[in-house]
Order: sequence, then structure tokens, then C-alpha cells
Amino acid sequence: MTRSDGYLLDNRQPEAGERFDAFAALFDATTIRHFEAFGVGAGWRCWEAGAGGTSVVSWLAKKVGPTGKVLATDIDTSRLTSVARPPVEVRVHDLGVEEPPMDGFDLVHARLVLVHVPDRERALRSMVKALRPGGRLLIEDADPALQPLICPDEHGPEQQLANRLRHGFRELLAARGADLSYGRKLPRLLREAGLRRIEADAYFPVTSPASAALESATVRQIRGELVGAGLATDEDIDRHLANVASGDMDLATAPMISAWGRKS
Repeated sequence: MTRSDGYLLDNRQPEAGERFDAFAALFDATTIRHFEAFGVGAGWRCWEAGAGGTSVVSWLAKKVGPTGKVLATDIDTSRLTSVARPPVEVRVHDLGVEEPPMDGFDLVHARLVLVHVPDRERALRSMVKALRPGGRLLIEDADPALQPLICPDEHGPEQQLANRLRHGFRELLAARGADLSYGRKLPRLLREAGLRRIEADAYFPVTSPASAALESATVRQIRGELVGAGLATDEDIDRHLANVASGDMDLATAPMISAWGRKS
């Protein structure tokens, strides 16, 4: 994230760890599938930008081995200390403001990061600049406007409440500068950034225990903002959290769009 964005989902809050665990359960398989298709292996130099959690960093570290390097950056690196040993280097870095921390990378990756960065264009240029010729950039970001509902099957009052709270969440994100339709733009943006061999796909989980865990952690984390903005009451949130905990709701996520290309 960036220091200047007033990020709604601060990594220092206690629910952040639950969110990172849910992201790993939901999206690591998709991310790793792309890495494997790229051929990530021994000796690769990789930059995990806006790393947040450790799951992707740890996977990359095992693949690149002692002859490779994994640079993990974020503005808050407190959750990365457990993996800060060779071949992993952890640095505090503001992706939307600062120049690339290094160059010559074989792979640069950011997941669920740029949608929240105010100067997304600069951040994208920074990541492209950091690639070696032939290096690969993989950007994975959500598109909440493409599928705005937490409960696509809105068949009862529990689902209606969930979707109302999700609408409030989207309002809070938009007020902080998040681009809720960013994911769909990624192929064009990578092409305009000069990359070649552009491809993209999307992953859209409709129901899973990880989706429920993510929803619970997210709502608890933004509870004060929802209530303070008049978007929900404490009673609404208590009722919704109980509904989620019941295990009887099908909770989706926004589609995560993965787009990748190579530097000429």
C-alpha cells in the first residue's frame, strides 16, 4: 500500500492476519499456477510488491533457492519478519511514490494492491521499469464493480443485509480513491505500458469457508467506518456476523483478474 492513500484495511489492525490467511486460501493456487507457467525456478530474481502476508513470498523463496532472490516490500513489513532471511530480503517501500528499490528482476508481482494505490499509473510504471528485458510482470487485482454482491443469490433477508453492507464497503473504498473497476483494465494498461504477449484470466469463488472467513474479518475491521458513515448500525453488523458464522450463506468475492506480459 502507500502511506498517502488512507488505506481502509490497515495491515496493523488485528483482523489483517485473518484476511491474509483467507487471501492465501482463496487465491494462492491461481497465483502459483501462473508462476509455474512462467517457469519460476532456481536463480530467479523476484519482487513481491505490496507483499502484506508471507504465503507467496515463501513459495517464491523455495523455488528460486539460494542462488535466487526474493524482494518483499510493503509500507508495513511487520508481518514479513518471519521470512526475512536469504533468499528473501524485506524492505519498507511505498510503491505509489518511490522509485523501484532494485532493477533487473525476472518477475515482478503484485496481488490486490494497485486497486488501492492512488497513483496506480506511477506504480505500474515503476514495476515495469524494474524488470529486465524479457522479464515478466503479473498483476492480480479485484474488480468489485464487475460483480458487486457478496451474495449473488439474494434470496432472503440475510443475503439482502449482506449485500447492503457490501455496498457500504464499496462506498468506503471509493471514497478513499480505490478504483472499483480496475481489474478489467489490466490487459490494456499492461499493453500501454509497453509489455508484450499480454494475457489475462479471472478467478471468481462463489462460496467457500475462506470467503466466509474473509467477510467476517473484513466487516469486523471496518465496523467503525461503516457505523461512523451511517452505512450500517451496530445491530446490522452483529446480525450479519452471526449470519456468516452460521455457515448457511453462500458468500462470493469480487473477481480477481490476473494479467501478465513480458518486457521487450
